[in-house]
Amino acid sequence: MRYVLSSLFFCSLLMPAFSASAESSSTSESSGNDYPIVLVHGLTGWGRDELFGFKYWGGMNDLEQYLNNSGHKTYTAEVGPISSNWDRAVELYYYITGGTVDYGAAHAKEFGHARYGQTFPGFYSEWNGKNKIHLVGHSMGGQTIRMLTELLENGSQSEQEYYKAHPEEGISPLFEGGKHWVHSVTTLATPNNGSTYADAETVKTLVKNMVTDYAAVTGAGGENIVYDFKMDQWGLKRKPEESFLTYMDRVMNSSIWTSKDISSYDLNTVGAAELNNWVKTNKDVYYFSYTGDASYKGLLTGHYYPLPTMTPLLWDSSLFIGSYTRTNPAPVIDKSWWQNDGIVNVKSSKYPFGQANKSFDGTIQKGEWNYYPVQYTWDHFDFVGLSEAHVIGIRQINDFYLNIANQLHGLPK
Repeated sequence: MRYVLSSLFFCSLLMPAFSASAESSSTSESSGNDYPIVLVHGLTGWGRDELFGFKYWGGMNDLEQYLNNSGHKTYTAEVGPISSNWDRAVELYYYITGGTVDYGAAHAKEFGHARYGQTFPGFYSEWNGKNKIHLVGHSMGGQTIRMLTELLENGSQSEQEYYKAHPEEGISPLFEGGKHWVHSVTTLATPNNGSTYADAETVKTLVKNMVTDYAAVTGAGGENIVYDFKMDQWGLKRKPEESFLTYMDRVMNSSIWTSKDISSYDLNTVGAAELNNWVKTNKDVYYFSYTGDASYKGLLTGHYYPLPTMTPLLWDSSLFIGSYTRTNPAPVIDKSWWQNDGIVNVKSSKYPFGQANKSFDGTIQKGEWNYYPVQYTWDHFDFVGLSEAHVIGIRQINDFYLNIANQLHGLPK
């Protein structure tokens, strides 16, 4: 059934939109700054050379290329699709600057994986306090870029303390802090306070379904999918001649899923609350967030249900989110969490609880979250142009990203 839906999804990318215009505060391109934009994918995301060129950012409609052609220097980053936000943030740092990934001696010892990972050539070696960047993250990618910004700004106390006790082992520059290198952080459909669907402990099933659906869209067979879970630090590298399904089962059945150093923990509401205890809103950074809602309130039950236009893959998760409650452990989950985009609660997406925020009113404040009005009918995949419904068309998604780019490049240096 998913293969049929995926085929419809592919066709929908070529169809025009008929509703749900994107919100924007920018009317024209400004020359306020020329810092590059870096797009960071969410859970199960992939690089530009995977899935036979089918793009995470736009599918057959290449959003990176569109922005570059529109005069906005843009790069697509590639990090672990199911790794923890710590591992992803560290990988993102080295993916941009170049070098061998150093997850940190203290972190590696605490969680029992290798300290060092892949070596990247880097695409912006000149990145520093004068040559800053704009970070744009979809879904979990929003958590990842927030964490990277925090590490750059304030470093890691645990890594610094370990280095003092073991100076011979060295420390990554990332963990030293003092790097005011990020000009703005923009989150798209991000579970800034976690997703209650992740509380259900069904993330592994979602991962399997999403990856196989992506593969079906590209026409790839189940044995030969060009997709990498990038879990080398855990010893889960794909073996030569190993079929993808065998490789995926090996990853899904690994003990990593019981660790706190994994996406499923960071994405649930308890893990996200822990992250928000130390990942703060920094006063010298601009913060923006965009939120979708593809659910409606049932008249009889009061629960929230998926709109017919929501990507069918998300219906089950939407139904769960739309009725889930919990009194313990904290945070308390009540009906105010029920509106959702299929994966992320509307309440969770706007800003991290307890951090400075304001509804966007045409003015932009540095050092606090500027959150946009909820975009009704937009589901979780609409924000990257990967919806199986044809509500959000190519022109609208292009305009949406162009408006974001115009706004970011219009910010004063």
